[in-house]
Amino acid sequence: MIPDPQEKSWIDSVVKQDEIDRYLNTDGSDFIDDELIWKNLEKQKNPSDSHIREIVSKSLELDRLDPHETAALLNCRKKYLWQEMSEAALEIKQKVYGRRIVIFAPLYISNYCVNNCMYCGFRRENTSIERSCLTEVELRNEIKALIRKGHKRLIMVYGEHPKTGVDFMSETLRIAYDTKEGNGEIRRANINSAPFCISDLKKLHQVGIGTYQVFQETYHRKTYRKLHPPDTLKGNMLWRLCSLHRAQEAGVDDVGIGVLYGLFDYKFEVMATLLHTIDLEKRFGGVGPHTISFPRLEPAVGTPFLENPEYRVSDEEFRQIVIVLRLSVPYTGLILTAREPEEIRRKILPLGVTQIDAGSNIGIGGYSSEAIEGKKQQFMLSDIRSLDETISELVDMDMITSFCTAGYRCGRTGDYFMNIAKTGKVHTLCMPNAILTFAEYLTDYALPETRIKGWKLIEKEIESLPDPALRLKITGLLNRIRHGERDLYF
Repeated sequence: MIPDPQEKSWIDSVVKQDEIDRYLNTDGSDFIDDELIWKNLEKQKNPSDSHIREIVSKSLELDRLDPHETAALLNCRKKYLWQEMSEAALEIKQKVYGRRIVIFAPLYISNYCVNNCMYCGFRRENTSIERSCLTEVELRNEIKALIRKGHKRLIMVYGEHPKTGVDFMSETLRIAYDTKEGNGEIRRANINSAPFCISDLKKLHQVGIGTYQVFQETYHRKTYRKLHPPDTLKGNMLWRLCSLHRAQEAGVDDVGIGVLYGLFDYKFEVMATLLHTIDLEKRFGGVGPHTISFPRLEPAVGTPFLENPEYRVSDEEFRQIVIVLRLSVPYTGLILTAREPEEIRRKILPLGVTQIDAGSNIGIGGYSSEAIEGKKQQFMLSDIRSLDETISELVDMDMITSFCTAGYRCGRTGDYFMNIAKTGKVHTLCMPNAILTFAEYLTDYALPETRIKGWKLIEKEIESLPDPALRLKITGLLNRIRHGERDLYF
C-alpha cells in the first residue's frame, strides 16, 4: 500500500534538512555515539560494590550521571546492590517531587498514519484496524467524558498524516482548553505526535501546548532502519532525533523523550537516552527533557511483529531500567503508563515514578462510548482500572494524587523548572498545589470510600509540612474549595 499523490506531496514537504544539520556535530555526526555506548558497557562490565555505591551517592546529590557511571549501574549483578539502588531511587524521587503522583489521561484523536512501523497498530499497511479521526463534536464529547471522571490533564495523541497536521492539532488544543463541564475543565494538554519544523512548533507554542513528546522508539540505527521503511517520513531517523532540539528553539521548553523497550538491547537504549539528555542540556542551557517515558511493547491488532520480539524486556529488566533512569537523571520526571498491568505498576511506582495515566482508553472515541475497541487502538492496554480505583490505591500507598497545572501557567517551565528540580525544590511549590487539586477531585468526583480516606491523607500531609504559615494558608484555601471555589493555586 503506497501513499496517494496528495499524501506523497505532503510527505515530501515535511522534512527541512537545515533543521537537522544545525544540531549535528562539525563532522556531520549526531549525538548518539554507538562506539561510546558499547565501549562504556564493556569497560564497566564488572563494577565493584564501592564503585556502585559511589555512583548512587552522586545521584542522591541530584547530579546527573555520566555515561560510564550509568553503564556500571546497568551491569550490576548483585541483588543487594539493586535493593540499595531501588531505595535510593525512591529517596531521590521524594527529595525532588515529594509524595505526589501526577495523573493524566491519554486522548487519541486519530489513527490515520502515513508511516509503516512494523510494531505499530496504526501502520499504513495494517488493514485490520478501522481508521477514524474525531470530529469537533466527537472531540468535545470525549473531553467532557474525561472531565466528568475528574481529569484535568491530557496527553493528546495523533498519527502522522496530512489530516492531522499542525493546524488541525492547534484547533484540537483550543477545543480542549475551551470545553467545560460542570466544575471541571482541562488545564493542561500535552501532545505526543510526529516531529515538526520550527515554524509549526511555534504555532503549537502560541496555542498553549504543554509538554511536547516525541519518542525515538529506538536509538539503534540498524534497528531503526529495519523497523521504519525508508520511503516513509519516520524513516528519516535524524529528523526525529532532532525534533526536541527544534522544539526548544521554537520556545516549547518542556519536552519528553522515550524509548519503546523491546525493539533493541535495553542497555543500549538506556545509554542512548542519557546521551540525548546530555545533548539537550548542553545546547539549551541545562534544560533537558521534562519527562522520560519507558513503554514496553504490547500486542496490537494485525501486527505479527509483536508476537515474539527478539529483545523482549522481562519484568526484572524493566524494574532495573526504571531504577537506572531515576539514578541517571535524578531531577527529571518519569512516566509509567497503563501499558503495564496493575501488579507491575504497583511494584514499579515506588522506584521513582512521578507521573502515571489512569482510567485510560486508547480507542478512538472510547471515553464517550465507554468502549475499548481493539480495531481502533494502537496497542492493547493492560491496566484498565478506573481513575477512582487507581487513586484509591495511591491513597493506600500514602501518595497524594496531583492534577496540578499551576507551574505551567505561572511560567515554571524550561530552565525555571530545571533549576528548582536540580536543587530538590519542586515539591515545595508543587505539593501544596497537588493537595488543592486532590481536594477538588475528592469533592467533585471521588466515590465515598476514596473521599473519606483521601481527606484523611490530606490532613496527614498538611500536618507534615514544616512551615506553620504554609499550613494555615493551605487550610484556608481548602475551606474555599469546600465552599465551591475552584482552580486555586500558589
